[in-house]
Amino acid sequence: MNRIFRNARLICPERGERSGDLFVRDERIVDTAPEGAEVIDCGGKLLAPALTDLGVFAMDKAACRAGGIARIGLMPDQSPVLDGPGLVQRAADMGKPELWVHPIAAATRGLEGTDLAEYATNASAGARAVSTGRGWIADSGVMRRVLGYARDCGLVVIAHAEDTGLTRNAVATEGETATRLGLPAAPAIAEALAVQRDLTLAEATGAAIHFRQLTTAAAFALVRAAKARGVRVTCGITPAHLLLSDINLSDFRTFARLSPPLRDDSDRAAALAALADGTIDVLCSSHDPRGPEEKRLPFADATPGMAGAATLLTLGLGLVRDGHLTLDRLFALVARNPARILGIDTGTLAPGMPADLVLVDPEAPWQIVADTMPGKAGNTPFDGLPAQGKALRLFKGGSEVR
Repeated sequence: MNRIFRNARLICPERGERSGDLFVRDERIVDTAPEGAEVIDCGGKLLAPALTDLGVFAMDKAACRAGGIARIGLMPDQSPVLDGPGLVQRAADMGKPELWVHPIAAATRGLEGTDLAEYATNASAGARAVSTGRGWIADSGVMRRVLGYARDCGLVVIAHAEDTGLTRNAVATEGETATRLGLPAAPAIAEALAVQRDLTLAEATGAAIHFRQLTTAAAFALVRAAKARGVRVTCGITPAHLLLSDINLSDFRTFARLSPPLRDDSDRAAALAALADGTIDVLCSSHDPRGPEEKRLPFADATPGMAGAATLLTLGLGLVRDGHLTLDRLFALVARNPARILGIDTGTLAPGMPADLVLVDPEAPWQIVADTMPGKAGNTPFDGLPAQGKALRLFKGGSEVR
């Protein structure tokens, strides 16, 4: 599909912001206007790279369309677990034609943390990384082998960072809120302990490691120092851990039961500082839609997770309005950086790039309402929040996703 996007406010993570036109020929961005192209008047709205959401737990086309997401890095925690080439290949095909699905294969068979999966054959089938899934590999010998094998196969290891010796059976972060509510809790240091162990092993093996979600001041300090030493480490965070704290559990709202759990306000402030200084590389949704049978339960019995794909862009734009980010940095966090970690050359508006684009009205007012959110479920901790900014149109390879 050949298109001319006219009168756009172009936002590129690498080229900054400018006003003008963008040209698409044969699914890619080009320098010159193609003949006979369809003209789309953007009316001065934002035109930016479509989002790549790294580390989602469900393929949810409606939620992704609403959130301006053209690509997802799908976690291995599926049924069955993505630990073999046939399962990886099937996952890669699931989103066609509306959505690019990039499977993340299990680091160990069945995600059991013992026997390594077949990385090379899974990569040949389409796996873009390997992951420990929702859990932490407690055996340091196994984790060392995971990192070494992934390094040899040219794959990033996407790790969950919570020491299960401390977090087992916990549903909240230790502190005043958990004590007042009588919730089983674990110390926030469980995250830093896991990060320190995995960073030490990554540095020793020369492997690339990405911590899918970090949430504490101690963990960010470790990553910041490791980056300064040249360790191949990146990390991500969700809007929830930047904007909410454990105070938001006070009404036992199960939509706010997350993994990792919401932290205290000092850790939230440290997360915003890590966002500002570049320690955080990726803003992700951690999309994990859960229906009422899993959320309408006592807090300790509810399943952790949130539906985040439909609100990721909107909440990111809020961070821009509040002065925490620039627009080009936002799209680096949600488009360029996650694609780079997955080894995909996309996420900018440079000629030659895939024409995965999102047209955005950054001023459009709306309200986040769980019961009417597009997608498989609306279990968002932001239920009822007035919001501003919406994806108007989404294009995958130049073709509009409807």
